[in-house]
Amino acid sequence: MTKKDVKSGKKNSQLVLRLDKSERDAFVDLCKEMDTSAAREIRAFIRSFLKKNGKK
Repeated sequence: MTKKDVKSGKKNSQLVLRLDKSERDAFVDLCKEMDTSAAREIRAFIRSFLKKNGKK
């Protein structure tokens, strides 16, 4: 990642996953009810998981 990427704060990678439609819909709906986004919550989970397991 270049300094320009870090400075702009833009994401430069995607993670594609498959899950049950009903679980996805329930997750997205709950995120909306909690005034957050699914992407934000997944990013927070990944950061927490990495920190908890000594990888970041």
